[in-house]
Amino acid sequence: MSTFKERLAGAVERHESLVCVGLDPVPERLPAGISRDAEGIAKFNHRLIEATADIACCFKPNFPFYGALGAPGFEALKKTIDAVPDDVPVLLDCKVGDIGSTADRWAHMVFVELGADAVVVNPYMGTDALTPFLEYEDRGVFVLCHTSNPGAAEFQRLSLDGAPLFEHVVRKTLEWDETHNNCGIVVGATQAGSMARLRRLAPDLPFLVPGVGSQGGDLQGAVSDGLRADGAGLLINASRSIIFASDGADFPEAARQAAETLRQQINSVRKGRSIAQSG
Repeated sequence: MSTFKERLAGAVERHESLVCVGLDPVPERLPAGISRDAEGIAKFNHRLIEATADIACCFKPNFPFYGALGAPGFEALKKTIDAVPDDVPVLLDCKVGDIGSTADRWAHMVFVELGADAVVVNPYMGTDALTPFLEYEDRGVFVLCHTSNPGAAEFQRLSLDGAPLFEHVVRKTLEWDETHNNCGIVVGATQAGSMARLRRLAPDLPFLVPGVGSQGGDLQGAVSDGLRADGAGLLINASRSIIFASDGADFPEAARQAAETLRQQINSVRKGRSIAQSG
């Protein structure tokens, strides 16, 4: 079986895209004609996936938007993941991180029961909390490093042995990746000052980059500073700006247009950097 990194690279190349579509549905914001419940969410997501599957390099459902609806929400999440074409990976954002026995059950739920290709994890509890995820070496494990939220500075930028904590996180992630070859990190587009530094520290890791779109992150700076030497290595996530691009019956078309616009903006930066390097 191919690895997550291989599946991601294939989708990036086929679709000429670094766009990760975040599937964060809110019942109250579903368009008219879609029932505002778990069943409606599953139908809403299915139409969004159909509209954007040839543009996205990855889909990223966020677990609490489904878990908040109880058992029907869990079923809607499973239907959502199953609706994604096999050649486009699914990254489940649930930011898990707990003691080994609990982490083992989380990993089983995410990778076996739900069938996700990758997961976002919190490294605060250390290696034993991540090991159950890392041992699924055909799946991806994205480690929270320098996130896009305003409170990120409270811990992530604390100085430790002459470097901010988030740099120690990426160095540890490199150790895990050297053993398992399935790691990436999460770096917010709002953290423009650290993106280039993190890419220098981790020249080959994939970066999940939230914070563009509704959060107002610096797209051009994030792409320019975060690209790998091969012009890839980024999953630029946008959720609300794509899935809620319209509240009318045309929501699939509007979502497609929003995703396509983002793809073009990203590829413009990729092309510009490629020309600059070749020159």
